[in-house]
Amino acid sequence: MPIISAEEKHLTVLNLFTTDTPEKQVKLLEEMTKIVDAAAYEGWMSSTVHSAVDRYGTLNFIQWRSGEDLEKRYAGEEFKHRTLPVFSEITTSIRLMQNEVVYTLTPDALGGKIEIGPDRDDYTVFTLFPVTPEGQDEAVDALGPGQAFLAGVPGFRAHVVCRGLRARGVEGSFVISYSQWDSKDAFEVYRDQAPEEQADARKAAAARVRAVVTGEPYLNTYRVVHTRSAHE
Repeated sequence: MPIISAEEKHLTVLNLFTTDTPEKQVKLLEEMTKIVDAAAYEGWMSSTVHSAVDRYGTLNFIQWRSGEDLEKRYAGEEFKHRTLPVFSEITTSIRLMQNEVVYTLTPDALGGKIEIGPDRDDYTVFTLFPVTPEGQDEAVDALGPGQAFLAGVPGFRAHVVCRGLRARGVEGSFVISYSQWDSKDAFEVYRDQAPEEQADARKAAAARVRAVVTGEPYLNTYRVVHTRSAHE
């Protein structure tokens, strides 16, 4: 099962696809699973496929040894002439985002290392924040250490912050938040908490993020449905 850790220095790629019907989401999952099961690319380490819950789409959490290895994949004939055309037919948007994991938060027993896989029952919350270039560090700090209070929230399991490095389908700088929860209900209780009941740290972190975002953040929720690693 893949592990997310800020201590590892490999490249983390998050491929975010949206679509507009449940049938197309099923097709997306089928095509992504085929690619993952056949993966034998130099430098590829793991892929974990997520099925969207609240909005139609998919998320693929991929670990690569380096950006150079990924660019070889992008330059290949299969990617250019089969993979992209197939996904273009069944998606409404494609974002291929290269990142570094810069912060993780877990219960003390896990030591900051986070498992992802279909054998778990995590309710996963993903948010893409477009930010100003000069505000990226501020967003990383506000969404990372500034969210340490999450450890005490009922139903919270783990939290990851990724610094965006470069992307296809995303303009400008960005930061990504990826969190695991016990259930949809647990997350929604936290999400819908009245402002007057929120911790001061939460309100302060939210204000810091609002000061540097350049547009509406994209939020969706997911369940992991498939994973495979190179050693398998």
